[in-house]
Amino acid sequence: MWGRTNKDLNRLWRAGATRRLLVLAALAALSACGGGGGGGGGGGGSPPSASGWVAGVFTPSGSFVAQCAAPRSGIDPTTGRPFRDVQGSTLTENNWLRSWTNELYLWYDEVTDRDPGLSTTPDYFALLKTTATTASGNPKDRFHFTFDTSAWVAFSQSGVSAGYGAEWAVIARFAPRRIVVAYTEPNSPATAAAVNLARGAEVLAVDGVDAVNDNTQSGVATLNAGLFPAASGETHSFTVRDLGASTSRTVTMQSANVTLTPVQNVSTIGPVGYMLFNDHIATAESALIDAVNRLRALNITDLVLDIRYNGGGYLDIADELAFMIAGTGPTAGRTFEEIVFNRKHPSTDPVTGEALAPIPFHTTTQGFSVSSGQALPALNLPRVFVLTGTGTCSASESIINSLRGVGVQVIQVGSTTCGKPYGFYPQDNCGTTYFSIEFKGVNAMGFGDYTDGFSPSNTAGAAGTPVPGCSVADDFTHALGDPAEARLAAALAYRTSSTNCPAPSGLALPPSLKSSVRATVVSEPDGLIVKPPWRENRMLRQ
Repeated sequence: MWGRTNKDLNRLWRAGATRRLLVLAALAALSACGGGGGGGGGGGGSPPSASGWVAGVFTPSGSFVAQCAAPRSGIDPTTGRPFRDVQGSTLTENNWLRSWTNELYLWYDEVTDRDPGLSTTPDYFALLKTTATTASGNPKDRFHFTFDTSAWVAFSQSGVSAGYGAEWAVIARFAPRRIVVAYTEPNSPATAAAVNLARGAEVLAVDGVDAVNDNTQSGVATLNAGLFPAASGETHSFTVRDLGASTSRTVTMQSANVTLTPVQNVSTIGPVGYMLFNDHIATAESALIDAVNRLRALNITDLVLDIRYNGGGYLDIADELAFMIAGTGPTAGRTFEEIVFNRKHPSTDPVTGEALAPIPFHTTTQGFSVSSGQALPALNLPRVFVLTGTGTCSASESIINSLRGVGVQVIQVGSTTCGKPYGFYPQDNCGTTYFSIEFKGVNAMGFGDYTDGFSPSNTAGAAGTPVPGCSVADDFTHALGDPAEARLAAALAYRTSSTNCPAPSGLALPPSLKSSVRATVVSEPDGLIVKPPWRENRMLRQ
């Protein structure tokens, strides 16, 4: 979830590629990444270090803000004024991080206070988080990251990022490795006429390297460089086998600045509306309004909201969509979400200075891609079917939680969501935007304890909060929005009877994959959908 109701791309994507290399090569466990240590800040009184650090003694972060090792010059595009950066050092940047964390981090008292003079700034930031775990043993804070500020501004406002417009699903992370297309973006390199990739296509080779069996360090590096380009303008070749094909073909793609289409495949199946919603970005506001207007004109009586790949974004977008689903009846005067900061800030938002108050359901536009104050259309539905996966995170989970909080029936079909009832205000300092958990959200009933996600009620052994519905694996053998696609088919069947859930099963794979995929190498019930962390959050706007 992003701030007020809201990750250099080269640098971000390269960092992401490093994580993905670990996934593909199985060189390390993802949970091993991040800071060590535990407990609260040390008690004061230890002698100062060469950096001037005294454990447990904190100078206000404003004393260090914008004092940069490499100050920016020119005009800040977010303000229209000159950058405020002045000459500083790595130490001043680290001191700012240390004090800022102590002031705003939700679990500030679980962060070990360390000397800011002993680490680079990226390494120091990685240490400034809790190491506690959830009831299921997952890290409590899995959402601590940075982005180049210019890249973040470009993406969050316009949905532009470097790539091919193809989202990859890693079905088997060890050799024999399996990588397929989860979905594509319209008008992107992946959907150009000469390439024409579609859901279910299997990647067999990248730049001549066997994507299935190569386990060499150089081979894995080539795979990552090709699958996850660091910038636009990179050219790579891919050998792929399309869904249903018996032969392979080789295509060449050049990475580009791809504009994401957050809402796709808006359609109806009889009286049932369907939409694929992938990103809570600014451009989603107008796209969601258009989709709801279209479905309302068709007099739908049920909605299937496909958010299996939606990692979140601006909380205000989630708020608007929740209202457009439910309408005025259950939402009038009710709380969409209440934001809770750390115990230093019980009554005031520490970023905006405003008094804390529950966030209502928005009945008008918030000015993302439609001028603010315009009345939102509504479907006025008493229930909604949501198709979910492990990539359903943050602001997407807020839609589920907020509607349940006002009595709208939510039926979940798919798999357990990621479990992130937390969010932050993205904070720039010296050209890096920091994302550090600052608040948690609760619904109108005061519930927000879903750190292990939401799970369909028939999910075996799930630690997530149970929601009525069906556990159904992702189905890469059918297009998204196809009534025969396993999750959508299960939702349609559930409309007839809640006893119509299929038996929970493994991945639905193309026949060419079934014989070679072993249970021990399948990473997720959905495959591992590879997205950068900036597309898996919940943010507020200042």
